[in-house]
Amino acid sequence: MDIKTEKRSNFTGKLGFVLAAAGSAVGLGNIWRFPYLAAKYGGGIFLITYIVLALTFGFCLMIAEIAIGRKTGLSAIGAFKKISKKFAFIGWIVSIIPMIILPYYSVIGGWVTKYMVAFVTGQGHAAAADGYFEAFITKAGEPILWFTIFIGITALVVMLGVVKGIERVSKIMMPVLVVLSVFIAIYVMFIDGAWAGVIYYIKPDFSKFSFMTVVSAMGQLFYSMSLAMGIMITYGSYMKKDVNLEKSVHNIEIFDTGIAFFAGLMIIPAVFAFSGGNEEALGKGPSLMFITLPKVFNTMFGGQVIGALFFILVLFAALTSSVSLMETVISIIQDKVKIGRKKLCLIVLLGCILVGLPSSLGYGVWGGVKILGLQFLDFFDFISNSILMPIAAFLICIFIGFVVKPSFVTDEIELNGKFKMKKMFNAMVKYIAPVCLIVILVFAILDVFGILTI
Repeated sequence: MDIKTEKRSNFTGKLGFVLAAAGSAVGLGNIWRFPYLAAKYGGGIFLITYIVLALTFGFCLMIAEIAIGRKTGLSAIGAFKKISKKFAFIGWIVSIIPMIILPYYSVIGGWVTKYMVAFVTGQGHAAAADGYFEAFITKAGEPILWFTIFIGITALVVMLGVVKGIERVSKIMMPVLVVLSVFIAIYVMFIDGAWAGVIYYIKPDFSKFSFMTVVSAMGQLFYSMSLAMGIMITYGSYMKKDVNLEKSVHNIEIFDTGIAFFAGLMIIPAVFAFSGGNEEALGKGPSLMFITLPKVFNTMFGGQVIGALFFILVLFAALTSSVSLMETVISIIQDKVKIGRKKLCLIVLLGCILVGLPSSLGYGVWGGVKILGLQFLDFFDFISNSILMPIAAFLICIFIGFVVKPSFVTDEIELNGKFKMKKMFNAMVKYIAPVCLIVILVFAILDVFGILTI
């Protein structure tokens, strides 16, 4: 199927594309969610399971999305409509996801910005005090201020465009992320008591392997690899035809999995050392990044500096992902309505601030308002990540596997040479991935309603 499109902005080459896409994939999910899950589901055995799934399940979903974007030269809505008007609804489902995620993700980005400034300005001891985080997020004005600063920085990068903004920032931030991750991980490994955490994290204990190890690792792929939210379709639409698609995806996986690995190597040994080997100290979400870790840094020699470097790293990771989310939203709208990038960025910025207000106030003045028993931020996270993303990925697999056929994707990949993982891709997208995605969806729903007992 030959699909022609209008002239579109492009990344300058393979390096620009890989760093931008890797920057999108590397976010808060890598920094706090991956170590939390690794600790909860057996350390080394979870790590091995995740890597295997990333190289198979994650690889196939990512390369399919990028190929769709490059072949059509459009973002999600336009891409699916151009391929088949009958299945254009898939593009709409995919496109709703980043619009839901960006506002509440930026609220958390604001919290990261606040903590980064606290540590950089020498207030790390205060940030480690009991009740500091709760006192901060329950305020009305201050969390909104930091949320606005974070989303404003994001909008500024996106406003500069694909090459001058996203690619240039990614070429700076991604190498810095790698260097900081390696440096902090090495430092942490030599803290007294940390080596037990290192062993727990990298040594597989097969007695701790369970069905939930696989389910949780598959769910983490969505967070870690920016799958099923239109980002990779959008970035694929900016990818030049002469760039090898298969090799590029492998490179993205190396960056993404590498950062996740080093995040675990930073956090798990540090918390083990701080808590005396108590795995429960690796609490989920805010309790890990904003409560436990500041206490860890406060007990370290040079912890003020390490804490500052850590939150700079987290801020960079959060920004690269928020930029990709906003760029996806901008691209989707531009494919439908011809509005200048700068004007559209300001409109999206204002919209994100308004939509993000409930998530920002949901722990304070609006704390009594809950949906399905969840606070606003948790509800938006559940709907986007646990419901819509598995549904979107399932529909994409069925569409490629049985409607347009896998050759639609593999032909695009083979523009730059033989597709070495073609047989695996065909089997994965048609049979294995759809089943896995249904399992993820069912277990996510059971988990949020407290029905899951495995």
